[in-house]
Amino acid sequence: MKARAFWAIAPNVAEIREETLPDATPDQLLVRTLATGISRGTERLVLAGRVPEGQWDAMRAPLQDGNFPFPVKYGYAAVGRVEAGPAEKIGQRVFCLHPHQDLFLAPAAMCHPVPAGVPDRRAVLAANMETALNIVWDAAPLPGERILVIGAGVVGLLAAWLMARIPGTIVTVIDPDAGRRSVAEQLGARFADPEDSPDEQELILHASANPAGLRHALGHAAFEARILEASWFGDRAVSLPLGEAFHSRRLTIRSTQVGAVAPVMRHRRSYAERMALALSLLDSPVLDALAGPVVAFDDLPARIGEILGPPPPGQLAPLCPIITYDRITDAS
Repeated sequence: MKARAFWAIAPNVAEIREETLPDATPDQLLVRTLATGISRGTERLVLAGRVPEGQWDAMRAPLQDGNFPFPVKYGYAAVGRVEAGPAEKIGQRVFCLHPHQDLFLAPAAMCHPVPAGVPDRRAVLAANMETALNIVWDAAPLPGERILVIGAGVVGLLAAWLMARIPGTIVTVIDPDAGRRSVAEQLGARFADPEDSPDEQELILHASANPAGLRHALGHAAFEARILEASWFGDRAVSLPLGEAFHSRRLTIRSTQVGAVAPVMRHRRSYAERMALALSLLDSPVLDALAGPVVAFDDLPARIGEILGPPPPGQLAPLCPIITYDRITDAS
């Protein structure tokens, strides 16, 4: 059985390759892809060949083919319909951490049912929501806290949305792109330009992937504030002013990512339970503001530079570009 997959083959060069799928093993499902999502920050580093050699193993996507830097088949946000496997699975819509490919085999344990009320284009946000959920578990926000989110990308905005639902919190999102204001406000957060960023913030999430954002966090933190670092810097070194208020204010900088369930929930939720919760949280139509634009799979090699690069003057950078495969459904 033939399948077609998106491969990065050289710095900022990609192509679609045809491959023959092996025979399925008893624990695998055959999935016909409906949509995939692009994680712009991570996939930009992959396409540019900027994944540090020391992180090649840690950065492998669960079902990646090839090796860093090139050629590599990468991605982790696929929604599809099961075509072969156990009878009770046939026809089921599932989310899987699989690269961009029109037909694939995956372990049944990695294929998570998509709730009926979550459309395909929103379901591709599941990996981002899982990351945001883990960040919030790590951050442990309290009712009434002043919270600053630096960087209005998908993960930052999803985390802001989750934390803004906690009673009494005041969540402010800052980003140099003023066009993000409407999205942040739709998600229940305040928005500010970096120069108008509020001070005395008790919890700060840095998700801008820019070292200047982490330095900004240090300058706007309250006494004993917690700073959560959710950015992935690739091979860039980060310089921080730790000789200023860092010690006198007793600030804490803590890494957070999705490779392990946050300690507070580690013995209460499995990876599968965390993903199921992330998918269920995508039932809100307000999150449609994060998904798009839509790009046809066949057009992806020609448009990947445009999708991952800076936008033309006067235009917003996309949040989560959606790749479609023949058709995209509202829900089923």
